[in-house]
Amino acid sequence: MNPIGGIALIAIGSLGAASFYVPFKKVKEWAWESYWISQGVMAWLIAPWIFALLTVPSGSLMNILSDAPVKAKWLSMMFGALWGIGGLTFGLSIRYLGIALGQSIALGFCAAFGTLIPPIVARENLFGSTSGILTMVGVAICIAGITIIGYAGALKSQNMSEEKRKEAVKEFALKKGLLIAVLAGIMSACMNFGIESGAPIAEVAKRYGTDSLYQNNPSMIFILLGGFFTNVIYCVYLNIKNKTGKDYIKVGPALFLNNIAFTFLAGLLWFLQFHFFGMGRSLLPEGMTVFGWSILMALNIAFSNIWGIILKEWKGAGRKTMVVLLIGIVVLILSTFVVNL
Repeated sequence: MNPIGGIALIAIGSLGAASFYVPFKKVKEWAWESYWISQGVMAWLIAPWIFALLTVPSGSLMNILSDAPVKAKWLSMMFGALWGIGGLTFGLSIRYLGIALGQSIALGFCAAFGTLIPPIVARENLFGSTSGILTMVGVAICIAGITIIGYAGALKSQNMSEEKRKEAVKEFALKKGLLIAVLAGIMSACMNFGIESGAPIAEVAKRYGTDSLYQNNPSMIFILLGGFFTNVIYCVYLNIKNKTGKDYIKVGPALFLNNIAFTFLAGLLWFLQFHFFGMGRSLLPEGMTVFGWSILMALNIAFSNIWGIILKEWKGAGRKTMVVLLIGIVVLILSTFVVNL
């Protein structure tokens, strides 16, 4: 086991996750639902197969998938579909709140519920042990951090003119964004369940000689397939409702290739978070899966806010707002470490 190496790998994936929304700024003349599902084709359909094929012994992938327990495959897809709701609303939260605020709140809830729900499902008495109490304290601190960041968002909304808010985040909508971010955080925690449900698939991959760093990759095919179904249903609905289904053919060849290139880049960056999370998780000591999940969420929050500053999403928000935001981020990250004491 190599905890430091594991955390370093998780950090690489986290950087990809925090950066995935940036290429969307180069997409032209496509509605949100059009470029969202385009990145999903890469993130949830193409990338899982490519990385699985490249990381399992040559010619063994189909045998691994065939020999994997049917129950594990269905559970992985089910939790993937539930996570897909979180992934969908996660994209909407960034759409309405921006990269920094949207990711901070959604990932804060994701860290809290991803940590709290597993022991509850396992019927553990969280108040019956020191570790359980610390978990509850950590989650409470996490909620406090979310509240502080939400307050920073409210200050931003008050201090900036409508014109400046739209300049920083084109479709900024605080109340709608906060509600969506809460739902995104809760449902996104299902990814952790999907990974746990896919453990039997990873065991089959191990039997076929797959390196321990990559044993989770075959299970990601099923998890993300479930997520793809959820997202494609909603995006096709929006294409029909908003009459944006022609987005893919109304632009010329050059712009079409531009949009495909940047949406596929976004999808690849998004996928890398779970590829490297799986690698990093395999290097952590047994029983520290939640630690890895918390670190992933905390680093996602840190990197997303760095991007938010670079992209000037908080420009003109005022010094007090920035101080409140910084305090909220520190509290939120602190909560993930308290949980793991």
